[in-house]
Amino acid sequence: MTSPYDHDALWIKAKLFINRAMDDDFRSFDEQVLWAALALELLAKAALSKVSPLLVAEPTEEGTNLLIAIGLVAGDARFTSIKATTLFKRCHKAFKPFDQAEAIKIIKGRNEYLHSSGAGFMAIPSHAWWPRYWAQATTLITALDKDVSDFVGIDRMGVVQAYLEQDAKNVEQRTQALIERAKQRLQQHRDGNLPARVAREWQSDLDLRASLSYDTDAECPACAATGTLEGEDVLNAEVSYNDEPDDIQVTLTIGAEYFSCPTCHLVLMGYKLIKQAGLPEEFEAEGDASYIYEESDYGND
Repeated sequence: MTSPYDHDALWIKAKLFINRAMDDDFRSFDEQVLWAALALELLAKAALSKVSPLLVAEPTEEGTNLLIAIGLVAGDARFTSIKATTLFKRCHKAFKPFDQAEAIKIIKGRNEYLHSSGAGFMAIPSHAWWPRYWAQATTLITALDKDVSDFVGIDRMGVVQAYLEQDAKNVEQRTQALIERAKQRLQQHRDGNLPARVAREWQSDLDLRASLSYDTDAECPACAATGTLEGEDVLNAEVSYNDEPDDIQVTLTIGAEYFSCPTCHLVLMGYKLIKQAGLPEEFEAEGDASYIYEESDYGND
C-alpha cells in the first residue's frame, strides 16, 4: 500500500486532478477550478512531504500520525494530515514567493462552493482566477524540483505560460497604480486640493503600519521619504557568543511582507508588490536569547 505521505504519490494525484481541471471541452468553469483547488492542496502536501513527512502529519496526543509519517509504525488508514490553512502557512514560510493569502482564498472559495449557498470561486471570472492560481502552483512545482511541463504536459505549457505572464503584468500594473496614486494624493495634500472626504481620511490615517513582529526603515518608492518595512517570518537566525556566557547576539533575517509610508500614505501588502516596487525582499532584525529558547522548546510540562 502506498504511504499517505509519499510525495511522489501525492504528485501523481495532483497531476490527475489538474488534467481534469484543464479539460475545457468537457467541464464547466466551476468544475475545473474545483479540481484545480484540490490539485493545489495536493501539490502543497507533496512539496512539504518531500522535505519531511512530519510537515504534513497532524500532531496528536499519542503521536500516531507522527510515528506513521516517519515509518516507525504501520497504520496508513489512520493517518491524518494537517488542515489546508496550516499547510499553506508552512509553504509560505518554506517556499518563496508562495502566497498563503492567495492560496487560502482558493481553498475558501472551494469550501464555500461545496458547503454553503455562496458562489465561491464562481464570483471571479476565469481570466482573473487562473493567473492567480498558476502563480501559486508553479512555486510548489519548483519546490518539487519539477517544471510545468512535468505537471500539465508539453501540449498545455503555452496555456499556463500565458496565465503566468498575465499575473506578472497584473502585479506590475497594480504596483505602478498604487505608487502613482500615492504620488498624486501627496501632491494634492500639499496643494490643499484634496476633496473633503479624502482629506478626512488622510488625516485619520496617522499610523498605517501593520504592527508585525519585525520592522525596519526603508525608502518609499513613491516619495523617497522614510517608510516602514515589516515582516513576520524568520528566514534565518545567526547566533554569536561573546566573552560573557550570557552575552548572546542574535541576528534574524526577516522576509518582507508589508510596507507603509507615513508621508504619502503608500501601502504595499505582500511579497510580490514589495519586490515589484524595488524594496528589499528581506531585512535584518535583532533578536535575543529568548528566541533561541523558544525555538528549542519541546513543550515539556
